[in-house]
Amino acid sequence: MSKATRQAFGEALAKLGAEHPDIVVLDADLAKSTKSELFAKIFPERFFEMGIAEANMIGTAAGFAFAGKIPFACSFGCFITGRYDTIRLSVVYSQANVRLVGTHAGVGIGDDGHSQMGIEDVALMRALPTMGVFQPMDARETELVMEYLVTQWKGPAYLRLTRQNLPDLYPAGEPFRPGKLLRVWSPEGPAKPEIVCVASGATVAEAVEAARELENTGIQMEVWNAHCLKPFDVEGMRQIARGAKAVFSVEDHSVIGGLGAAVCEALAAQASHAPVIRLGIQDLFGESGDPKELYELHGISSGAIALRAREIIKR
Repeated sequence: MSKATRQAFGEALAKLGAEHPDIVVLDADLAKSTKSELFAKIFPERFFEMGIAEANMIGTAAGFAFAGKIPFACSFGCFITGRYDTIRLSVVYSQANVRLVGTHAGVGIGDDGHSQMGIEDVALMRALPTMGVFQPMDARETELVMEYLVTQWKGPAYLRLTRQNLPDLYPAGEPFRPGKLLRVWSPEGPAKPEIVCVASGATVAEAVEAARELENTGIQMEVWNAHCLKPFDVEGMRQIARGAKAVFSVEDHSVIGGLGAAVCEALAAQASHAPVIRLGIQDLFGESGDPKELYELHGISSGAIALRAREIIKR
């Protein structure tokens, strides 16, 4: 069932709230959009509407963490990570056990335009020491990441979520391996795939659709999902890249500092590796438009991914 990861987050938050009374939630006047309102309706005494004052919200969340709570501070990705100095000092430097939640990630939000598109947020959060950065690809993975963030992860974390609905891709019965790359599509046959594609969040579905299209033309592309952008699965990345003719990274985020950067960092120490093709938002701002058309414009739609693969393999 197609569902936005922000919706799955809200539902998981409400469920976990019943199981963990130390969870508190803060929002910056966007509870309806971030879906934290689902928690607020059930646990109003543990929900705090902070208004359009993200820096104050982040500082308050740090205070809750030091009082033994597990705070989730929610807003649009571009707004919450835009309070970088407060995150850096009040949360990360202080090692506060805060979960920052950024919804409406990337150009996939469409008509809202560049002022509300978080396309630099992963780069900002990855640069902060000890900050965990997570981006699930569908509703089921969102639930699994949320369970992990509540029960196992210690320290600061950033959770990146979509506005748009995403198809169910998490393999049925697959155990959750925190921080590890997950194969979500593999071409038939024993041959090594010519292209290894690593995607995250909304672009995983685009990559899988591209792989299906390419298989009809005889090009084999394997698709891996990266739900954890930091700490990144360096050893896993090196293993899956061996023998490939090209490595693709696909993200609804700037190609600077995001998933593509993590892939390049993982492979950089290798004596040799396949060329890395980083598909994402180039050194640009976003713009208003239909989400599908924006994905096509920025080269991260299934069709654009498949076209780039055919250019590389020349078949």
